[in-house]
Amino acid sequence: MNNTLGLPQRANPVLVKQSNIFAGLPEKLIEDFQQEFQLNEWHKDDYINSDILTKRFFVILSGQLEIKQSNADTGKEATLDMLYAGDCFDLMVLLDDQPHDITISPLTTVKLLSVKLETMRQWLWTYPAFNKQFMPYLAKKMREKEQQVSNLALHDVTTRLGRIILDHINKIKFYTGRAEEEHRHHLINGLTDETLARMTGSVRQVINKQLQLWKQADIIDKKRNQLIIKDLEALEEEAKYTQNLSNSPSSALSKG
Repeated sequence: MNNTLGLPQRANPVLVKQSNIFAGLPEKLIEDFQQEFQLNEWHKDDYINSDILTKRFFVILSGQLEIKQSNADTGKEATLDMLYAGDCFDLMVLLDDQPHDITISPLTTVKLLSVKLETMRQWLWTYPAFNKQFMPYLAKKMREKEQQVSNLALHDVTTRLGRIILDHINKIKFYTGRAEEEHRHHLINGLTDETLARMTGSVRQVINKQLQLWKQADIIDKKRNQLIIKDLEALEEEAKYTQNLSNSPSSALSKG
């Protein structure tokens, strides 16, 4: 069950600024916006009815969400997106005002700001400064979808899996740990073998086999709750990866 709490009328604008689409807007505009927000908190395995997306637009403050679709006849599931702090949704409903048949799956406790969908649209139409900040985020998500389709059509499972892991290192917004090791460790919750299979368009057994091969090659170390990258360059080579990543000797991906 989801929980929605009303924010105080004059909520701290820092909450609003945590999202990239609002950060940098004039203080007066943020103060006006914040009065329209509610604070939501969803917990791992809560059932979230997707009908709510036709009413409200959400911005993630903390935690991690998986957006999925499923085939009722086959039971197969596919991950459409993995959302972290600073991300917002549902862009599809915001743009076309049509229902979106998806499963919203909190992988951790998730705190969100939400605003009426019609209010969000009015802001985009009324405030050029806000529209200017929103468009790059929309373009970024569109490019991610293009890359996702391209990977599924053009690359094998090994390449797709490697790219998914590396891409999600780059998506981490916050680090928790010792400051002197911040450049080495990047934690991502929720990347279980089943989740990686949904994201890769494969099955758990195939993903597990590939992870074990990488473990034998000393590229990763797979433990109960963590996937630890020991040879980042080797994984980049497996993924045919060209984007810039931290030159870290190891990275840890926490699996929920």
